[in-house]
Amino acid sequence: MSEIDRLLAEHCPDGVEVKMLGEIGTFIRGRRFTKAHMVEEGIPCIHYGEIYTEYGVSTESTISHVREDLRNQLRYAQPGDVIVAGVGETVEDVGKAVAWLGEGEVAFHDDSFVFRSELDPTYVSYYFQTSTFRAEKEQHVSRAKMKRLSSSGLSRVTIPVPPPEVQREIVRILDKMTELHAELQAELQTELQARTAQNAFYWNYLLTPGDDWRRTVIGDIADVFDGPHATPRKTDDGPWYLSISSLRNGRIRLEESAHLSVEQLGAWTRRVAPQPGDTLFSYETRLGQAAYWDRDEPAALGRRMGLLRPKESEVFPRFLTLAYLGPEFQALIRKKTVRGATVERIPIADMASWPISIPPIDEQKRIVSILDKFDDLVADISTELSAEIEARRKQCEYYRDKLLTFEEWVA
Repeated sequence: MSEIDRLLAEHCPDGVEVKMLGEIGTFIRGRRFTKAHMVEEGIPCIHYGEIYTEYGVSTESTISHVREDLRNQLRYAQPGDVIVAGVGETVEDVGKAVAWLGEGEVAFHDDSFVFRSELDPTYVSYYFQTSTFRAEKEQHVSRAKMKRLSSSGLSRVTIPVPPPEVQREIVRILDKMTELHAELQAELQTELQARTAQNAFYWNYLLTPGDDWRRTVIGDIADVFDGPHATPRKTDDGPWYLSISSLRNGRIRLEESAHLSVEQLGAWTRRVAPQPGDTLFSYETRLGQAAYWDRDEPAALGRRMGLLRPKESEVFPRFLTLAYLGPEFQALIRKKTVRGATVERIPIADMASWPISIPPIDEQKRIVSILDKFDDLVADISTELSAEIEARRKQCEYYRDKLLTFEEWVA
């Protein structure tokens, strides 16, 4: 028998009473302050948006402060209160809670509520993460652009009320589980960072020109094309429309791309259409990004994008993409960038005259093979680690829900 089972058998053998939050506590709405009121040092405060972006289940300190001269205009949570987000962009955001365990009072925003009761605050905060709470809460969330949850709606949501001894034991177990999950996640992230740093080292090492590299200019080895200068009408299906957001470290992320209608394609490829072996790049916004296009299918370049098309047999097409992303050419991009009042851009009309270093063709192929294998390895590790973190998260959620589900006492 577990300690929780023993405590339940001792203190509530007939089951645990379930009550509405409004029956066992009170909700207090905060008062408004803005980001303009925030300072490095001042009155500790919690903004409603920080509850679901910055805080876990409980906290003893705040990441934000507001000006001292606002002290009499604010409303404060006391130690042991639970601060609940009342507004969010998603249904999941609203109702997210953080237990305030600090020593003094803390100001809280008017788009949030304090729940004050005799329950263990961390127990309440954990319960607000359960699937049972979410299901009840969703019935009271307004579905406008910004989702809202009122104190009257929250008051009607129910919560099991086991004895304090049971609440404390549940908090102890869940705190330990949360700690172990955080440690595992940190270890996995450290492993990924190490592999990513190793990959970056080899990228710089292998793409730094050697003595046997040929010094030439872009125009001698590739044609430079500028894409269209307007934005098309996008569709849900059809030929690919390759935007700047689809460029990711030498690869095209088609999930970040949109589509054109077949009827529009001709107009958008009149200047140039991507062909297999082209290097696509951004010349305005996210400068320095490039990707290799290896698909033999209709597609169109997005705005502020250009492409390089190799024109001699001594250039391995995939290597040209890597050279573009290498340290020598990236330094040249930074030097050549024109910095305007609102945007930075590469003068694409001059790019044909830019210098570039190219090794012998066999060395190009060797470098591409090595770096692609490293990229694939990092991608595989990232996928595996993400899957492991997600599996552990779901495991924590499962046991949290099990711990916070009781046989209900019926009067």
